[in-house]
Amino acid sequence: MGGMTERSERGVPGEGLVKGLAVTLKTMTRRSTTQQYPDVAPELPPRSRGVIALLEENCTVCMLCARECPDWCIYIDSHKEEVAVPGAARPRQRNVLDKFDIDFSLCMYCGICVEVCPFDALYWTPEFEYAEYDIKDLLHDKDHLGEWMATVPPPPAHDPNGEPSKEETTAARKAAAPPPTEVR
Repeated sequence: MGGMTERSERGVPGEGLVKGLAVTLKTMTRRSTTQQYPDVAPELPPRSRGVIALLEENCTVCMLCARECPDWCIYIDSHKEEVAVPGAARPRQRNVLDKFDIDFSLCMYCGICVEVCPFDALYWTPEFEYAEYDIKDLLHDKDHLGEWMATVPPPPAHDPNGEPSKEETTAARKAAAPPPTEVR
């Protein structure tokens, strides 16, 4: 008796084969669509990852991106420059970016460098057509990385039903706080 219930649970022999052939037949009868890629640009999903762009003005040469990169494909050089601040006792020093290169032949596009940058100097762009004939040409300098900033899409709009941003919360708290009273 136990064998009979097992057979009824398994179903009819060849049922899986029939289902597979039905899917194949349905697919064969549909008209195929081919995207003519070089002539027609593909529709990329929003915020798709293509290449990394550099906003040079925001880079403070903190080296976080280069240290966190698992492939060590980011090369940064800088020098210190003295800046005279009016009213300060002595001049301040700041780092000036000399070289910022990313070797895209080594890069695995993990995005860690973009995530760890505290000053928003690195961005993802949807640009994906940067193939080269020679692997040495995949080492892109700060000028080439800066050119891709024009293709960075704007950030997505804030969800009105979501949690307010940190800046909005701080501004609302300051506006709601009573003015400080003077104690005599």
